[in-house]
Amino acid sequence: MEQSFTSFVNKKRRYLEFERPLQDLDNQVEQLKNLKLQGQVDVSLEIKALEKKSDELLKTLFDHLTPYQIVQLARHPDRPSALDHIDTIFDDFTELSGDRAFMEDKSIVGGLASLDGIPVMLIGHQKGKTTQENVVRNFGMPKPEGYRKALRLMSLAEQWKIPLITFIDTPGAYPGIEAEERGQAEAIAKNILVMTDLKTPILSIVLGEGGSGGALAIAVADRLLMMQYSIYSVISPEGCAAITWKDGSFASKAAEALQLTAADLVKSGIADLVVPEPLGGAHRDPLSSALGLKAALLKELKNLQTFSQPDLLTNRYSRFRDMGPYRESPKSV
Repeated sequence: MEQSFTSFVNKKRRYLEFERPLQDLDNQVEQLKNLKLQGQVDVSLEIKALEKKSDELLKTLFDHLTPYQIVQLARHPDRPSALDHIDTIFDDFTELSGDRAFMEDKSIVGGLASLDGIPVMLIGHQKGKTTQENVVRNFGMPKPEGYRKALRLMSLAEQWKIPLITFIDTPGAYPGIEAEERGQAEAIAKNILVMTDLKTPILSIVLGEGGSGGALAIAVADRLLMMQYSIYSVISPEGCAAITWKDGSFASKAAEALQLTAADLVKSGIADLVVPEPLGGAHRDPLSSALGLKAALLKELKNLQTFSQPDLLTNRYSRFRDMGPYRESPKSV
């Protein structure tokens, strides 16, 4: 299991803008450790003091995160992806490719696997860790063939009577002309329609970004889990700011108004559970984060398996019908 995240080990940590003070402290610690290794001077006490200061600063920063800082964490380039979690949490993963109509879309991954002996079907958005990987994965933005591949795997899950687990991490569906020409809107709508009546348990987890219909196309679930520093929204803060204030620099204000954090969405009844992350985010301790998610998945999946098929579908229908309560203000005279 530990080998699944070897790509994170000894990798130079990348810092977000609001983490710059941490970077300065961590750099000082690294310099002192290099001196110690060279045997030039004993700086053990100085290292411990700086590490303690760094830990305290990390806690202070993460105790007071703004919604837009959480947006930045959700997009962190080192954040564990769907395949990272699949490799760590599940056994015997067999990837299934292609939509059997046009081509293979690598921004959606999926296939058969086992979760502590329970056979499951997995589907997830997949971003890259480098620019080259992101080009191959289209930055996690699926085209119609990606959603049609997901639809094929959903149907197989229903046919084989096995649970479906989906991993959400996308800025949104690909908005290019070729995607529209191949029926992007229809592909997303078809997935949403099919998932509402899919006769097998569905669990969805937002790993990072949950962007608009591109996320919803594989997120019509019986239970929606969100990682602590993930987001889920109908539009990005930047897009909202550009439309509402005609200025993308209002993204921070938009993030606050959108109420897109995991805590906000559980409070509003859209998400069901926040899965805690290690202090500093999942990218700082990906193995610990993945094990926490595995425990949550097992608990939720075993609970869903207690429902009969008719009750499962009735509850899913009611879940989405009950979303989005609103109040009407009295008409002004």
